[in-house]
Amino acid sequence: MASAREHVYHGDRFQFNGTGSDYPGAMNGKESAQPGATLAELVAIMHRLLAPGGCPWDREQTLASLRPFLVEETFEVLEALETGTPAQHCEELGDLLMQIVFQAALREGEGAFTIDDVVRGIADKLVRRHPHVFADATADSPDEVLVQWEEIKRREKAEAAGSGAPPPRTLAGVPLSLPALSRAHQVSAKAARVGFDWPDAQGCRDKIAEELGEVDRAIASGDRAAIEHEIGDLLFAAVSLARKLGLDAEAALRACTRRFADRFGFIEDRLRERGKAPSESTLEEMDALWNEAKGSRETGA
Repeated sequence: MASAREHVYHGDRFQFNGTGSDYPGAMNGKESAQPGATLAELVAIMHRLLAPGGCPWDREQTLASLRPFLVEETFEVLEALETGTPAQHCEELGDLLMQIVFQAALREGEGAFTIDDVVRGIADKLVRRHPHVFADATADSPDEVLVQWEEIKRREKAEAAGSGAPPPRTLAGVPLSLPALSRAHQVSAKAARVGFDWPDAQGCRDKIAEELGEVDRAIASGDRAAIEHEIGDLLFAAVSLARKLGLDAEAALRACTRRFADRFGFIEDRLRERGKAPSESTLEEMDALWNEAKGSRETGA
């Protein structure tokens, strides 16, 4: 793909691929009064890295080779949100933004689209999907906004598909590549918006009790496929309960896993002080240390 890229540096501007589209160079640390204006500096740096005489590593990257970095940076943003400082969050958002600019630059090299097309596309979409702000529609609650958004999205996709195409399915827009709990949340939420949902959280709670009984029966049968099926149903019901309570099951499980890791680390530290490893301890000793770790975290000790 490198052969498709041609970048010419003109002192303080870059011209890309002979298209006449040029970008401002570095701003020498000066802040712009217009929020977002410094995005042009990042675009210019990326194009310089990809230009002849730029960075050999950057110039050999492809859209496929960048995929793992996009996933990694996304999860690092999430980690900074959960456990980091605002400064760490800022840094990780920058790393994620670089991945977006990088991919857009590679697509520009193919002649497909530019970063301006990316920004213009999402800006136009936000205006279209918020007619209660930018036009004369009304939406007085977050729920009304979501219903309006989904209806506009449905109409747009139907228009793009053409008059002879069947209407898109309600759940068609939920990415298959989402983490399982997040996808379950999105699928159940979209179904709920068209009326397929329990009237309250108690219905979800009753479903969990029902699914637990089915898990027990599957375990008793010894059928591994049935056990997997019923545990999946149980997890989906738990996600639905979290959603009905206004919680994100993915975030809840991440927080739980982090607490488990912290407490188990506490157990290892205390055992090390006693000259032991976990494999040399007993369950009773580790359980007592677990309760100590839990108590110390809850009291802030």
